[in-house]
Amino acid sequence: AQLVESGGGSVQSGGSLRLSCALSGYTESWSCLGWFRQAPGKERVGIASITATERTAYADSVRGRFAISFDNAKNTLYLEMNNLEFEDTAVYFCAASGFPGVVFGGCEFKNWGQGTQVTVNP
Repeated sequence: AQLVESGGGSVQSGGSLRLSCALSGYTESWSCLGWFRQAPGKERVGIASITATERTAYADSVRGRFAISFDNAKNTLYLEMNNLEFEDTAVYFCAASGFPGVVFGGCEFKNWGQGTQVTVNP
């Protein structure tokens, strides 16, 4: 089972990036997909999630700037990030639901991608 992120990189403050997470090799059923991030020296935290019925949830730190979506035809999860801030610098992970797992947005997440680095320059 694989979740493969892409789209990270370096951007100036105020810029935008779109992260992708391909589920093409992921065969387990899921009820929720999500994005987490881990900044240097900090714990991994949830920032956005989407259920199979397209209910979304966001952390306060990204609400209004980030948008999560899932393309069924491409079997790919996205995170559109706008108005990026220096504090958004982190490794970003996509995740799929499973039990027991890390709780965010009313879901539990157990399966993880390898992560992609996002660096926002001030």
